[in-house]
Amino acid sequence: MSEKITANTIFSQVTQVAPLKLIVMRGAEEFGAKLDHYLVKWARSAGVEVDTFILHHKCPRFSSGDGKAVLEGSVRGKDLFIYVDVGNYTCTYKMFGKENMMSPDDHYQDLKRVIQAAAGKAHRINVIMPTLYGGRQHRRNYRESLDCAWMLQELQSMGVENIITFDAHDPRVMNAVPLLGLDNFMPQYQVLKSLFRSIPDIRPDAEHMMIVSPDEGGMARNVYYASVMGLDLGMFYKRRDFSRVVNGRNPIVAHEYLGRDVAGMDVFIADDIISSGESMLDIAYELKGRNAGRIFLYATYGLFTNGLEAFDEAYEKGLISGVFSTNLTYSTPELLSRPWYHSVDMSKFASYIIATLNHDVSVTALLDTHEKISSLLTAFRASKSE
Repeated sequence: MSEKITANTIFSQVTQVAPLKLIVMRGAEEFGAKLDHYLVKWARSAGVEVDTFILHHKCPRFSSGDGKAVLEGSVRGKDLFIYVDVGNYTCTYKMFGKENMMSPDDHYQDLKRVIQAAAGKAHRINVIMPTLYGGRQHRRNYRESLDCAWMLQELQSMGVENIITFDAHDPRVMNAVPLLGLDNFMPQYQVLKSLFRSIPDIRPDAEHMMIVSPDEGGMARNVYYASVMGLDLGMFYKRRDFSRVVNGRNPIVAHEYLGRDVAGMDVFIADDIISSGESMLDIAYELKGRNAGRIFLYATYGLFTNGLEAFDEAYEKGLISGVFSTNLTYSTPELLSRPWYHSVDMSKFASYIIATLNHDVSVTALLDTHEKISSLLTAFRASKSE
């Protein structure tokens, strides 16, 4: 399904599952407004008079910290989509007179409160959760909790029929709920589109560019980029010290490289999360030591939990030439102002997903972006040869 076909025909030619309503959880208001903008625009183009699809709500707290959800409108018979960003750490609430920052646990609890407030009256409940709650704890080693798997089962038991996520840390977590509609969308097309727009002199061919996986766990996504772009692939693997545990993990001793020579090549490195960014920068240092050209880092979720100073320094030294990340989770104004940072807007793509599901149309074309990437590459390469 192309974007043109989706935008021009889906609202006018396909029957809705039920009237659409969108609830945007706290901390995701900016992204939710963009979703609403596109949905209203397409609905109006199909002759549907609507000002907004957003259903407002509140999640107030008592002074003791207890919370509740209050919906400010009817959800009866509606196809309800709830957008939640569990990673937005800037939201706060008061408890015993003290200001507390909302953790992923708090965002998830508010999501459940909203579902409870709907009281089973909605025709269908769909949750859009770009960063899966507990998604980094995706498997059990020794005696550990399985937070993400339990979250999925809990939402299913509450009546949620569809969960939409993006670039899950380990998509195999969907095995916990085999009968739930869980779709994991990958933003490869949007990332490459942003890369070509932001770096117009890049040359995406095998003579000038390479893809490098930051570790063995990221091979699948980097193999896709290399295959669809016709580029060579290299990889690093993390050599760890299994005799010690630091901050809950075995510390990395060294990053070992496997692959062809990177000398003089532009390098694109893709991962799902930049947390502290330490591993990514270590790899950039390693590649520069091998005389690589420009290095572009990408992660679907740029968290930068240890601050931006290390990336500022790496950029000033010429170790990295750009960092790309999506707006699916909160980004600070400081991050958005950095000259090395490029935000990949996912709001239009997410709006297509909502419209497609609301009209009970197959999402296969949205899941498989190979054809769109091929067209993008052909057009970009043609523009460079003129």
